[in-house]
Amino acid sequence: MENVVLTVHLLLALALIGVVLLQRSEGGGLGLGGGGGGIASGRSAASALSKVTWFLAIAFIITSLGLTVIAVRNSASGSVVDRIGISDIPADDLVAPLGDTDTLLPPTEQGDLPLVPSAD
Repeated sequence: MENVVLTVHLLLALALIGVVLLQRSEGGGLGLGGGGGGIASGRSAASALSKVTWFLAIAFIITSLGLTVIAVRNSASGSVVDRIGISDIPADDLVAPLGDTDTLLPPTEQGDLPLVPSAD
């Protein structure tokens, strides 16, 4: 079911892109306003394309909501972290203990280096 809805959704997206690109630019925001005349005269072609655009847009939104509902039904309870199994690792293995400085500094021949130099 999910694959069918997803396929329809993708076809609607491609059709919507195609229909929007076919429409005549009425704003001319970039100075690219459509030229005059053609085989189909202005208003009837624009209204037919706008109706098709509205239909495709509404169908696209419906399939988007349908895919969301399907995804929610298929999801298992719990988080992704629970499904991966990260929560099974003990916390001691993830973080070094705070008081253990031997693993942070290598041992020296003269012993451990002082943290603050003396004022001698």
